[in-house]
Amino acid sequence: MMKYPWIDEYLLAKRSVTKDLQKDWNWVRYHIGGKMFAAVCLNGDHEPYYITMKCDPVEGDFLRRQYEDIIPGFYMNKQHWNSVKPDGAVPDDLMRRMLDEAYRLMLSSFSGKKQREILGLSACGTDCGKCGCYGEMCQGCNALNGKVFHAPKGKACPIYHCAVNQNKFVNCAGCEKLPCDIWKATKDPSMTDEMFESNTAERVENLRRIAHNP
Repeated sequence: MMKYPWIDEYLLAKRSVTKDLQKDWNWVRYHIGGKMFAAVCLNGDHEPYYITMKCDPVEGDFLRRQYEDIIPGFYMNKQHWNSVKPDGAVPDDLMRRMLDEAYRLMLSSFSGKKQREILGLSACGTDCGKCGCYGEMCQGCNALNGKVFHAPKGKACPIYHCAVNQNKFVNCAGCEKLPCDIWKATKDPSMTDEMFESNTAERVENLRRIAHNP
């Protein structure tokens, strides 16, 4: 019996997550950037018998000591993966936190630039694919190392420069000042105050959803 029927929808709602079925193992696998971070392991009747996910070794060991339904990763590295029984006593909230952490750990295994490519977000949380300037006028913050068309000539956008070049963050999600005065100073003059506030809120939400610290 599957106690966590929400898992598929929950994981696919995460940015840039894909899934497939590994037929030889009969595992439904969830990937970020082409790397698996979680899987629902199915038996011969296509019923879940384990939910496997990447974990931090120290936290993974701690959780195994707290719950008998959490075991070292089934057919995976025993330090870096945990498996959870689908009908056990692990609370839903903890399961969500473990899946969030698995996603974060696998995403963080890529370089900062690759993370931004995978997520399709600029350093400030803009979804470049949805920007009307993307394509002909601008190739995107990540591809241009922040030197986008609206930045000072020959220099990176002040937001990109601050987050990536100066503070070595993947994006502004790593900054406790989000959104800061630099964001306000780089407001598109064609935007009304209401439009800018809405745009800012959207970008902050994009960043917080991947940082897991809303």
